[in-house]
Amino acid sequence: MLHQHDFYELLWVQNGKVRHFKQDGTQDDLTEGALIFVPPTAAHAIQGRGKDAMIVSVAFAPQFIDELGRDYPDLVGHFFWDAPTTIAEHQLSIQQLATLNHAAVAMERRTPNALTASALLVPLLSDLLEDVQPIADSAPEWLIAACHAVRDPEVFRDGAAGFVRVSGRAHAHVSRTCRQYLKQSPSEYVNNIRMEYAARQLVGSSESLSEIAAECGIPNLSHFHKLFLAHNGQTPAQFRRARQRNVIQPSI
Repeated sequence: MLHQHDFYELLWVQNGKVRHFKQDGTQDDLTEGALIFVPPTAAHAIQGRGKDAMIVSVAFAPQFIDELGRDYPDLVGHFFWDAPTTIAEHQLSIQQLATLNHAAVAMERRTPNALTASALLVPLLSDLLEDVQPIADSAPEWLIAACHAVRDPEVFRDGAAGFVRVSGRAHAHVSRTCRQYLKQSPSEYVNNIRMEYAARQLVGSSESLSEIAAECGIPNLSHFHKLFLAHNGQTPAQFRRARQRNVIQPSI
């Protein structure tokens, strides 16, 4: 059921897949590393998709969030400090997810207070702000919407064609606009998203490389290896071995 809170909620998907329902009637399937910031007045609901689904949820008092916004003006317009009913969504990298998990474990062991909450939240927000690559105000709304839509596996699985499809514009026009505002071609932009998704699946699931490659829309394993190596500096097998040994999951 859709519900609201009397607190701010930070929620991330630790394992598996969950379906996120929003008050505007839309829904998204969130996978490992998906992070959402839910303000009190935003109605939403979460449903696990499969036995391995696991989320971590942390509640923050409104007074604390208000004070944090005053202390750090750069947060205004982002995360909890966007519009009152806006649920901000971000995708954590494998490294960011591991760092957040370590911080959550440390927080669980401490007395809950403003200092403890800041120790978890401030480094995370600072890191995410560094990752934000805002598109110029002059960018067309269709491009911004397409950049959000293409993070859905059902879209990026089709590569640049999926990006063009959700944009509702001609391929040549999309290519020119991407070069202008994203400094990348549609294929480059989509492949970065694909490789981020592949990295999360390699660490957060037991799926084979061929299965993950197919989910990314790249059934050619040689091409998948080449893209992954260029994006992450390691082969998929090396990446999985190195990180599955070091994954820390909070017990909360």
